[in-house]
Amino acid sequence: MKPNPLIAEAHRLVPNIAKGQAAVYFLRLNSGTIYVGCSTNLDQRLDDHLCGQACRTTQVDPPAAILRVEILPTFSEARRREAQLKRWSRAKKEALIRGELTVLRKLSHSRSAARSKN
Repeated sequence: MKPNPLIAEAHRLVPNIAKGQAAVYFLRLNSGTIYVGCSTNLDQRLDDHLCGQACRTTQVDPPAAILRVEILPTFSEARRREAQLKRWSRAKKEALIRGELTVLRKLSHSRSAARSKN
Protein backbone atom coordinates (compact mmCIF):
# COMPACT_ATOMS: atom_id res chain seq x y z
CA MET A 1 0.00 0.00 0.00
CA LYS A 2 1.33 3.44 -0.99
CA PRO A 3 2.13 5.77 1.97
CA ASN A 4 -0.46 8.48 2.53
CA PRO A 5 1.19 11.93 2.17
CA LEU A 6 -1.65 13.50 4.20
CA ILE A 7 -0.74 11.36 7.21
CA ALA A 8 2.96 12.23 6.93
CA GLU A 9 2.11 15.94 6.80
CA ALA A 10 -0.36 15.63 9.71
CA HIS A 11 2.39 14.08 11.82
CA ARG A 12 4.73 16.89 10.80
CA LEU A 13 2.11 19.43 11.93
CA VAL A 14 1.34 17.57 15.18
CA PRO A 15 4.22 15.15 15.86
CA ASN A 16 2.77 13.51 18.98
CA ILE A 17 -0.77 12.83 17.74
CA ALA A 18 -1.99 9.37 18.68
CA LYS A 19 -5.00 7.19 17.97
CA GLY A 20 -7.81 8.12 20.34
CA GLN A 21 -6.98 11.83 20.45
CA ALA A 22 -9.75 14.10 19.24
CA ALA A 23 -8.63 16.25 16.33
CA VAL A 24 -10.13 18.81 13.99
CA TYR A 25 -8.42 19.03 10.62
CA PHE A 26 -8.48 21.20 7.51
CA LEU A 27 -8.01 19.71 4.04
CA ARG A 28 -7.49 21.58 0.80
CA LEU A 29 -9.44 19.70 -1.85
CA ASN A 30 -8.40 19.50 -5.51
CA SER A 31 -10.94 22.22 -6.35
CA GLY A 32 -9.33 24.56 -3.79
CA THR A 33 -12.21 24.19 -1.33
CA ILE A 34 -11.32 23.94 2.35
CA TYR A 35 -12.87 20.91 4.05
CA VAL A 36 -13.12 20.78 7.85
CA GLY A 37 -13.58 17.48 9.68
CA CYS A 38 -12.89 15.79 12.99
CA SER A 39 -11.90 12.35 14.17
CA THR A 40 -10.42 10.35 17.02
CA ASN A 41 -8.33 8.32 14.57
CA LEU A 42 -6.80 10.89 12.24
CA ASP A 43 -4.57 8.45 10.34
CA GLN A 44 -7.51 6.19 9.47
CA ARG A 45 -9.76 9.14 8.60
CA LEU A 46 -7.14 10.62 6.25
CA ASP A 47 -6.71 7.20 4.60
CA ASP A 48 -10.49 7.04 4.17
CA HIS A 49 -10.52 10.51 2.58
CA LEU A 50 -7.76 9.56 0.14
CA CYS A 51 -9.52 6.31 -0.81
CA GLY A 52 -12.86 8.10 -1.32
CA GLN A 53 -14.52 6.27 1.57
CA ALA A 54 -14.82 9.04 4.18
CA CYS A 55 -17.63 11.13 2.74
CA ARG A 56 -19.30 12.16 -0.49
CA THR A 57 -17.46 15.50 -0.57
CA THR A 58 -13.97 14.02 -0.70
CA GLN A 59 -15.12 11.15 -2.91
CA VAL A 60 -16.12 13.70 -5.58
CA ASP A 61 -13.37 16.23 -4.80
CA PRO A 62 -10.33 14.41 -3.33
CA PRO A 63 -7.97 16.05 -0.85
CA ALA A 64 -4.76 17.59 -2.16
CA ALA A 65 -3.22 18.64 1.18
CA ILE A 66 -3.74 18.81 4.91
CA LEU A 67 -3.48 22.39 6.12
CA ARG A 68 -4.05 22.39 9.87
CA VAL A 69 -4.69 20.01 12.76
CA GLU A 70 -6.07 21.04 16.16
CA ILE A 71 -6.00 18.62 19.10
CA LEU A 72 -8.91 18.91 21.54
CA PRO A 73 -9.48 17.25 24.93
CA THR A 74 -12.67 15.37 23.95
CA PHE A 75 -14.49 14.30 20.81
CA SER A 76 -17.54 16.38 21.78
CA GLU A 77 -15.32 19.48 21.95
CA ALA A 78 -13.86 18.56 18.56
CA ARG A 79 -17.38 18.29 17.11
CA ARG A 80 -18.29 21.72 18.51
CA ARG A 81 -15.09 23.23 17.10
CA GLU A 82 -15.73 21.58 13.72
CA ALA A 83 -19.27 23.05 13.65
CA GLN A 84 -17.90 26.49 14.57
CA LEU A 85 -15.23 26.39 11.86
CA LYS A 86 -17.68 25.22 9.20
CA ARG A 87 -19.69 28.42 9.78
CA TRP A 88 -16.61 30.59 9.20
CA SER A 89 -15.99 32.37 5.92
CA ARG A 90 -13.24 31.16 3.63
CA ALA A 91 -11.23 34.31 4.45
CA LYS A 92 -11.38 33.53 8.18
CA LYS A 93 -10.36 29.91 7.63
CA GLU A 94 -7.43 31.00 5.44
CA ALA A 95 -6.30 33.54 8.07
CA LEU A 96 -6.39 30.85 10.78
CA ILE A 97 -4.43 28.43 8.58
CA ARG A 98 -1.77 31.07 7.91
CA GLY A 99 -1.66 32.05 11.60
CA GLU A 100 -2.63 35.65 10.84
CA LEU A 101 -4.39 36.40 14.12
CA THR A 102 -4.73 40.15 13.52
CA VAL A 103 -6.49 39.47 10.20
CA LEU A 104 -8.65 36.86 11.91
CA ARG A 105 -9.67 39.31 14.63
CA LYS A 106 -10.45 41.98 12.04
CA LEU A 107 -12.63 39.56 10.07
CA SER A 108 -14.42 38.51 13.27
CA HIS A 109 -15.11 42.12 14.22
CA SER A 110 -16.32 43.05 10.74
CA ARG A 111 -18.88 40.21 10.81
CA SER A 112 -20.02 41.17 14.34
CA ALA A 113 -20.47 44.78 13.22
CA ALA A 114 -22.45 43.71 10.16
CA ARG A 115 -24.73 41.56 12.35
CA SER A 116 -25.42 44.38 14.81
CA LYS A 117 -26.51 46.68 11.94
CA ASN A 118 -29.27 44.26 10.91
